[in-house]
Amino acid sequence: MSIPALFPYFPICHNSETHSRISDGDGDDNSAGADVNGDDNSGGAGGDSETTVAVVMVTITVVVAMVTITVAVPVVMVTTTMAVPVTMVTTIMRESQQNNLLPRENREKEEEEEEVSEKFSNMREIISIHIGQAGIQVGNSCWELYCLEHGIQPDGTMPSDSTVGACHDAFNTFFSETSSGQHVPRAVFLDLEPTVIDEVRTGTYRQLFHPEQLISGKEDAANNFARGHYTVGREIVDICLERLRKLADNCTGLQGFLVFNAVGGGTGSGLGSLLLERLSVDFGKKSKLGFTIYPSPQVSTAVVEPYNSVLSTHSLLEHTDVVVLLDNEAIYDICRRSLDIERPTYSNLNRLISQTISSLTTSLRFDGAINVDITEFQTNLVPYPRIHFMLSSYAPVISSAKAYHEQFSVPEITTSVFEPSNMMAKCDPRHGKYMACCLMYRGDVVPKDVNTAVAAIKAKRTIQFVDWCPTGFKCGINYQPPSVVPGGDLAKVQRAVCMISNNTAVAEVFSRIDHKFDLMYSKRAFVHWYVGEGMEEGEFSEAREDLAALEKDYEEVGGEGAEDDDEEGDEY
Repeated sequence: MSIPALFPYFPICHNSETHSRISDGDGDDNSAGADVNGDDNSGGAGGDSETTVAVVMVTITVVVAMVTITVAVPVVMVTTTMAVPVTMVTTIMRESQQNNLLPRENREKEEEEEEVSEKFSNMREIISIHIGQAGIQVGNSCWELYCLEHGIQPDGTMPSDSTVGACHDAFNTFFSETSSGQHVPRAVFLDLEPTVIDEVRTGTYRQLFHPEQLISGKEDAANNFARGHYTVGREIVDICLERLRKLADNCTGLQGFLVFNAVGGGTGSGLGSLLLERLSVDFGKKSKLGFTIYPSPQVSTAVVEPYNSVLSTHSLLEHTDVVVLLDNEAIYDICRRSLDIERPTYSNLNRLISQTISSLTTSLRFDGAINVDITEFQTNLVPYPRIHFMLSSYAPVISSAKAYHEQFSVPEITTSVFEPSNMMAKCDPRHGKYMACCLMYRGDVVPKDVNTAVAAIKAKRTIQFVDWCPTGFKCGINYQPPSVVPGGDLAKVQRAVCMISNNTAVAEVFSRIDHKFDLMYSKRAFVHWYVGEGMEEGEFSEAREDLAALEKDYEEVGGEGAEDDDEEGDEY
């Protein structure tokens, strides 16, 4: 094959005149290339061609047979060097022309889609786990309130959702959205007997929950930790874990779990502990935040509550990151005093608890000014891994009849949440010291008001902080005002605050339970029921020792620098 046939547009001549013409770049094609590419490219192209052609001339004199191949290569190289930039420039010009021709609406739409996809990729989902009667009933109140706040109907549809099936709304941290636009809670309800879950299956929100996520057994734990943990509970825990894995697989970036249970009964304590242990194995690095109902000092639902509580707390210590203590008796008192309800029901209590939990999770479900996620709770509230049991309070708690006559300013509601009578667990924070506080404001609140309110709190002598944590406050603000259940007890207000605090006085709760435990265990009362379900008696003393160590931990944390406080008291 001859060279001219391969390169019809580049006639190959072997005289020096032609070589000089190619290397100098005087031809029409080369000059065009130089004009487009500028001085650098033309210089580079010319330099390459001169060197390569020199190699060709030497090769011709040595081997005549290789002239065809050797001459062809530099011609191709020269052509490529000059042609590529021309092509690139032409392509860029065409693209820019096309972009200019696109309507502005289309360009804006594309940019919006990019923002949405970026936001969706950063989604931080939360899975809620409701265990036992208490956990399920609190869960019912919470999901009822979430639906009201987001405008989601009892059947899961959301008329106000402009992006059906898009799944990128902030509340999709708690709800998964189907392609048809139905919102399904990322939640699992779990009980060893069907009565309470059947109420969910037949209740107002029966269409909201996925049937597979309502798991019930056939016989209950009979207020026995060992039945929930070792025998009956062990049969059902694998089904629950399978559902949780399925939920986790549908998450783009699972942040953690909210666990709702009570430690006085058998299911909440026994099955709750077992599930937490298994979650630590399967989802070790995910946060686990517990909302746990502890036995009340005077009101009791079971004789063996102290046993169940101590055994369960032993597990909570190791397998949760933060636990918010709740106490029915404390919440009864708040309902009686602030809402004028003579005989509060569990429904009244749960609606108040759900307001607290809603305020804590607002920043996960709405876009806000200063948002706080689960990991931030841990970072700011837990100074040492074992010291992670929190007190909670909420303000304003007021009935509709009184609300018309009162104006709740930010300083007023901030002062209210520090009142011992507003704590949702029976212990007096004045008997201990604060290590950290997390204040979650919602509604008509601005940072300036918060700063003023916090400064006023710090100046009060009644609220003591440990000397090694001088700042102690983490504040979050969300502009979404609190919602209330229609026909409920609480009044609709413009602003509210929820406080989660780490206070050494929480040791009072454990001290009370430990005392009752000791009275029964000294006589080995009821122990045979636990041993009969496969539990070893040594677990009782092991759990009790762990709680004694926890009490000691709180004492040491609050006691550091206690002697200096009296001397410095005159400085106020």
